[in-house]
Amino acid sequence: MDRPRVVFVNHTSTMSGAEMVLCDAVGPWRGATAFLFEDGPLATALRERGLAVVRARHGSGLSSLRRDGSPWRAIPLAGRLAATILALARTAKAHDVVYANSQKAFVLSALAAALVRRPLIWHLHDILDPAHFGAAQRGLQVRLANAFAARVVVPSQAAADAFVAAGGRRNLVEVVPNGLDLDGEPGDPAALRTSLGLPHGPLVGVFSRLAPWKGQHVVLEALARSPGTACIVAGTALFGEDAYANGLHARAAERGLADRVHFLGQRGDVTRLMRAVDAVIHPSIAPEPFGRTLVEAMLVGTPVIATDTGAAAEILDRGAAGTLVPPGDAGALADAIARVLSAPPGLSAQVARAQATARARYGAARMQASLAEIVRRVAAGKRRAAAIAGASLDRPA
Repeated sequence: MDRPRVVFVNHTSTMSGAEMVLCDAVGPWRGATAFLFEDGPLATALRERGLAVVRARHGSGLSSLRRDGSPWRAIPLAGRLAATILALARTAKAHDVVYANSQKAFVLSALAAALVRRPLIWHLHDILDPAHFGAAQRGLQVRLANAFAARVVVPSQAAADAFVAAGGRRNLVEVVPNGLDLDGEPGDPAALRTSLGLPHGPLVGVFSRLAPWKGQHVVLEALARSPGTACIVAGTALFGEDAYANGLHARAAERGLADRVHFLGQRGDVTRLMRAVDAVIHPSIAPEPFGRTLVEAMLVGTPVIATDTGAAAEILDRGAAGTLVPPGDAGALADAIARVLSAPPGLSAQVARAQATARARYGAARMQASLAEIVRRVAAGKRRAAAIAGASLDRPA
């Protein structure tokens, strides 16, 4: 089985970190199938990469179930969930491996794959800990993984440790760091700022969706202690977090930062923006399973300041490839901003090390090859098991 038939499953078609990883991961699988709960940008991107997209007839709206909400809220949607599971099972039956790329996709995929006896890979893009998920959700996910998953792929050791700490079987887990490649040539930061309409002078940037645990409010408090430093905030609220986004605008006004903090919304030119700023801040106050923006900043050669939680320390070589600060500490973040903007001795060497590390560890081709190998092993294991079962049936009693 040189090329297993794979169906990739994702619950949302909104582009966020996990969906960007999926678009990179499907590179070797032109002609494969994507089963999506809804239409949107991800569906378009996967079609452009040569995948056949199947949209669940009853999947629209299922992505609105909050991952931090009570599982009981799914009861009114039970009929649509069951219909989606059956539709997914029918699709999975024509494939060798089911590859679930999100938590909601995994829960439904586990039941569908079990119905048609297909091996299941769960690409877990989250950290299963109390900061992100309730006990009931963690318990359900781990029990399903232990019972039905052939492999659980995670992007960092921090995510692997959290899965095991939640009760997951360690022998299921394989760490495959997210990989990405960047297009475009480096430009002069001053010229980039002019072309992008950005302010000159000390400038930092924050690049992620707007959500409380992403920590943009801590950056605002740090900027209040950093006179003369401006900031761009690229990203928007994606999953019902509009109140937080509105609160950030209000806080910036209250703290007298309206002329220094520029909210740019969702952007498609993040790497150009990163090249234009003096430092990229990654301020999450809860553990991150990876940190795509960290790697992007490392690749473009911009200094990184990140909170020391989750996978950030792994990616930044425990501080050798960037500056680590305690999560939620606006004072420490302000001090780190001042230190980095002063261009201290050793900063150039740190940035060079970060760039070399990102190129060596986090390329898209490396991630694609690792994931493809896992898919082939899982498919081959299923084929061997079927052959053994067939031989047992043929053996005389």
